[in-house]
Amino acid sequence: MSDRDLAREVDELKQLVVRLSRLVEVSVTLNSTLEIEPLLQFLIGSAADLLESEAASILLFDERTQRLYFGASTGADPEELRKIPVPLEGSIAGTIFRDDTPLIINEVASDPRHYRQVGERIRFEARTLIGVPMRMRDRRIGVLEALNKRGGPFTEYDLNTLSIIASQAAVAIHNANLLSALQKTYDELGKVEKLKSDFIAIASHELRTPLGVILGYAALLKEDADQATSEHAAAVLNSALRMRALIEDMTNMNMLRVGSAELAARPQALAPIVEAAGEEMRPLIEAKGQALTRHLPSEELRANVDAQKLTMALTNLLNNAMRFTPSGGRIELGLERHGNEAWLRVRDNGDGLPPDQLERIFDQFYQVEHHMTRRHEGMGLGLSIVRAVVRAHSGRVWAESAGKDQGSTFTIALPIVA
Repeated sequence: MSDRDLAREVDELKQLVVRLSRLVEVSVTLNSTLEIEPLLQFLIGSAADLLESEAASILLFDERTQRLYFGASTGADPEELRKIPVPLEGSIAGTIFRDDTPLIINEVASDPRHYRQVGERIRFEARTLIGVPMRMRDRRIGVLEALNKRGGPFTEYDLNTLSIIASQAAVAIHNANLLSALQKTYDELGKVEKLKSDFIAIASHELRTPLGVILGYAALLKEDADQATSEHAAAVLNSALRMRALIEDMTNMNMLRVGSAELAARPQALAPIVEAAGEEMRPLIEAKGQALTRHLPSEELRANVDAQKLTMALTNLLNNAMRFTPSGGRIELGLERHGNEAWLRVRDNGDGLPPDQLERIFDQFYQVEHHMTRRHEGMGLGLSIVRAVVRAHSGRVWAESAGKDQGSTFTIALPIVA
């Protein structure tokens, strides 16, 4: 072997090593890129560099129009190219896609399949062309092509390189499209979720005012009317109370997904929040013939809280106590210091809880009573909402009970701030 032949072989080996190294880099990048536009630009740039060509293009198949369109291309305006559909009949790219066969054409101008409209539109003259189909499993998704090789014609070696890129590109494009479709679906679900939330918020707000009037007049009739009318008023009052409880559950459902980022928290005194929750629930509790008492400390206890959401958690605890306490029962709402924590407590002398239910009652939609035989209304969301709100405040909540008919105590523990 002559020195010239040996030098040529060494040079070819060096080129092979460089190309293989670039292919590895391409593979790594494709596996880490999931946005479709940067992905396509990287692919055509890599193909043009590796094949030492003036330009490279990716044409993707549009199942609706049954044509190819330019997904990306070097050396041309991508927006202008996207306006030029490429037919499957009468084009080189269409032939590659339709026949599922790679092509090397080193004299494009004389090939009858050359689709001249693209070059005329973007003022680009294609002299040599190499193209391979892009497949995802058994499905063809497009064509990867390179044009005008610098320093000579395209070779079988170039064809092998482009085929490797196309195989990797098809998988990457498929994954990027899946991610895009998933994101679009997620966005649509977000819109539906917002519509649902807005509807619940508006409906519950509009229902509160007439329901408040019904509750007020029913309570007055129950106290002032004769026995028969009073019994009817009591039935109206009980039904209105049930409806209000359902409205509260509907309103608070979104709070199950509350996070600390959604809290408008600031350091503030807890006593006014406790008082606000008690005043909000007092008319309902007294309408059921129950007594509500409050116990507040002499010192000011402050915590970093969202007052509105913490008030809602307390009203849910009070509403839960009201449901499971008979007429004539007692409900206590208190605030006290325990070390570096403030404990907000709701006690009742109602039905009580079995020991094995003290944790499960905080699960969504969980009911202590069987749904076919239970005596108390509700969707089973109130306590799970309380837990979500308390956790968002970096606090704890738990239940205690001595057993059946021994009443219950629910405690919210929050870190005290100076």
